[in-house]
Amino acid sequence: MSELGLCSRREADEWIEKGWVTVDGVVIDTLGTKVRPDADIQIDPAAQAMQLKQVTILIHKPVGFVSGQAEDGYEPAVTLVKPENRWEGDHTDLRFSVAHLRQLAPAGRLDIDSTGLLVLTQDGRIAKQLIGGHSDIDKEYLVRVAYGDVETDVEHAFPAESLAQLCHGLELDGVPLKPALVSWQNGEQLRFVLREGKKRQIRRMCELVGLHVVGLKRVRMGHVMLGALPPGQWRYLGPDESF
Repeated sequence: MSELGLCSRREADEWIEKGWVTVDGVVIDTLGTKVRPDADIQIDPAAQAMQLKQVTILIHKPVGFVSGQAEDGYEPAVTLVKPENRWEGDHTDLRFSVAHLRQLAPAGRLDIDSTGLLVLTQDGRIAKQLIGGHSDIDKEYLVRVAYGDVETDVEHAFPAESLAQLCHGLELDGVPLKPALVSWQNGEQLRFVLREGKKRQIRRMCELVGLHVVGLKRVRMGHVMLGALPPGQWRYLGPDESF
């Protein structure tokens, strides 16, 4: 069911236990039941109705918040999701409910020192789309850097061959990285577009070529932009938006 994109694995387990799944016309309520690849899987409308109620929230994460569970006394970004922090530019007709906070999980993390677009979702399909093993959604970052003692006009001091390495040729933990798009946005800031998300990937890539990351902001995930969403505020993903 997950491979077919019908739901997340967690949802599949829940739907099966509730008797909401039929295979070739027979209700399946036992977890782990094996089925043929060509089996006809049907989902009860009750499951689909539950899925439609799931929300996805976009936060402009500030420095000092962690993406997931609280760590070392730092608060998780989900604590920012409260009515007073909702962006006035949110034009969806959704009314905030505490039910929207249940099982709300980050789909693509940002470390504590990074800012920008953080996606929290109840929808396992979106999580899989953004961070699943076969995800091909690109993520865009603006990264302010220094090169040794050079903090201004870094572009002219940084070797072109090292920029080429950032695009392709580096490896982390013994595994070659996928090709990336890396270019100068201005003299002190690089634009990264990645299609993978290893832990602290950009910071570690920069270290390998002698750059120090001064600031890092994620500005886009797939087709969804951070846009004018202010730091510390959030909005719902609209029904007309998709990654």
